[in-house]
Amino acid sequence: MRTELVIFDCDGVLVDSEGLGAAVLTEELAKLGIQVTPQWVREVSFGRSIPGVIGAVEASTGKPLPPEFEDLYRARLLERYETELKVTPGLMGVLSRLNVPACVTSTASPARVARTLMLTGLQPFFRGKVFTTSEVKRGKPAPDLFLHAARRMGARPNRTLVVEDSGPGMAAGLAAGMRVALYAGGSHMQGEDVSAWREFPVFDSWADFPRELVAAGRSNTVH
Repeated sequence: MRTELVIFDCDGVLVDSEGLGAAVLTEELAKLGIQVTPQWVREVSFGRSIPGVIGAVEASTGKPLPPEFEDLYRARLLERYETELKVTPGLMGVLSRLNVPACVTSTASPARVARTLMLTGLQPFFRGKVFTTSEVKRGKPAPDLFLHAARRMGARPNRTLVVEDSGPGMAAGLAAGMRVALYAGGSHMQGEDVSAWREFPVFDSWADFPRELVAAGRSNTVH
């Protein structure tokens, strides 16, 4: 079946950012006297929006976080992005030779996604092709965002491939009736157990991205 669209998750797939987000979240919670483990941070934050993470923290501790916590977190994270954010290794080669339409989806704010793409040089590949949770009623693991992106891109769900790095993202893709693949090459995925997703394509190097979607010996021009 011919693929009509590839939907790339942003954090943890296009850019190696999940570790930065986890570090900032841990540091900001520690300032409030809330100590968390790396495993807990992975479970509540990867693939979820900041409001969703805040809700999980409050439910776990039984205490509300300060109203300014979300803005402080976003500001600290963007500070780290300015000097530490990197594209996942090998991605540029795939994007420059991709032979099907592609777009980006993210649970992050539109401003943060825009800054992410600009800082990493990915913006030319995805102009006008970025969709965030702010545009739909429900975030992952609901299928709303992926269905919205496919509709806007003019692609049928069953001919769309979602590339994700988190359980909620994979679940959202499946709920949307799309094909899914798990990218496990981000630094936050080192040592992670991905056996639950082995019935689907799992790869930790962009060299293993489906070859039929990449034109051999040709680069796409971006403007």
